[in-house]
Amino acid sequence: MLYTALLFGFISSFHCIGMCGAIAMMLPVDRSNPTKKVTQIITYHLGRITAYATIGFIFGLLGKGFFMAGIQQKLSIIIGILMIVAIVIPEKVFAQYNFSKPIFRLISRMKQVLGSQFKKKSYQSLFTIGLLNGFLPCGMVYVALFGAIAMQSTSLGVLYMVLFGLGTIPLMSSVVYINSMLTLSMRNKIQKTIPYVVVLIGVLFILRGLGLGIPYVSPTTMSLFVQENPNCH
Repeated sequence: MLYTALLFGFISSFHCIGMCGAIAMMLPVDRSNPTKKVTQIITYHLGRITAYATIGFIFGLLGKGFFMAGIQQKLSIIIGILMIVAIVIPEKVFAQYNFSKPIFRLISRMKQVLGSQFKKKSYQSLFTIGLLNGFLPCGMVYVALFGAIAMQSTSLGVLYMVLFGLGTIPLMSSVVYINSMLTLSMRNKIQKTIPYVVVLIGVLFILRGLGLGIPYVSPTTMSLFVQENPNCH
């Protein structure tokens, strides 16, 4: 299921252009030196991926707990359903509940620090911008974290989020160069495909939990459970 992280990362980057594209366009990079500009952009992305890997580790631990409890098959089905529900339910319904209110001050502080970093042009500031950007609330990241939990391993949880971050790099990098080509109409059309991709990934997680014996998509239930004794043939 790791391939879904790359796919979702790439598709969600179209959403990121609208939400975080301004940050990418305002990066304090050296626009007169193409080579240095590339390394600076990479540094920014390393910061984002570090943030994703960190939260992937945390949610991977949660997934590992479910795995050790022997409920991984049901978990995969639940994760798939949650992914679909998160897309099907209108965003305005979620907007009625301020889930981030308890940590509002922390988020505000992060934004202040993020803003101060744009006044600098060091690699450290670019890494910090990426790091803080990665920790800011984002619906697409939340959905990706469902996948990290379903990996049932801390290392795979980290890898899932790293791959998600890598999937966002191509478009998030290109926006620095071709922003004028990405018209509002084009962005809107592309963003309309995001719900379909999330539903597809959700269905894949559900199939995985059902254990239908489909190679690479829905392994048998035998391989999904922690067993006291090995099953050898």
